[in-house]
Amino acid sequence: MVNAVLRGLAAAALAVLPAVTFSAPAHAAETLPLADAIAVLPVATESRDGYSRDRFRHWNAGDNPTDGCNTRAEVLLHEAIEPPVIGPGCRLTAGTWWSYYDDVIVTSASGLDIDHMVPLAEAWDSGASAWTPQRREAYANDQGAEPSLVAVTARSNRSKADQDPAEWLPPAPAAHCRYLAEWVGTKLRWSLAADESELTALDEVAATCPGQTVTYDPAP
Repeated sequence: MVNAVLRGLAAAALAVLPAVTFSAPAHAAETLPLADAIAVLPVATESRDGYSRDRFRHWNAGDNPTDGCNTRAEVLLHEAIEPPVIGPGCRLTAGTWWSYYDDVIVTSASGLDIDHMVPLAEAWDSGASAWTPQRREAYANDQGAEPSLVAVTARSNRSKADQDPAEWLPPAPAAHCRYLAEWVGTKLRWSLAADESELTALDEVAATCPGQTVTYDPAP
């Protein structure tokens, strides 16, 4: 388990991370109780017809094209609780991260994946199939809201794959309420729909999360 010292270290380390520019939100954030946020999700039947991961260009040059780091590296720099050393070509060595999905401390960037909170395939199913290529690229590299992209162990990310909360929840039970809030917030940010089985699962888990809120900014 991550102890209180490491959690305190996380807050202190954020103040000394290398400068990384993140997109400012286009609109004021909205905060809702989790149950209310679930209730305003659009409802639709999902379809994966025509999906290809290549339809979502990533990783691009990131929010700061002058720093030599792509989106993946920028997220790793932002989320590090002990900052890594940045080498040529933005190669990251050393550093420490906390994977909240499975409550694991990771000390090598190569052991981490950058998870799309709502997977690309799920986004396609839920409305992104109708987007322009430029909007899909913006989604796949979204650093305007921290929950959109999250550094987690490769094992947990690959276990999740493209599943929604009806099929997969983080292995750490303590992560479930946060995960649901970030899933719902990401769908609301990008006006993505949910299907009936997904909504049922969201409602069931939300009932165990009293006091949990969802904060989101509509995507530009």
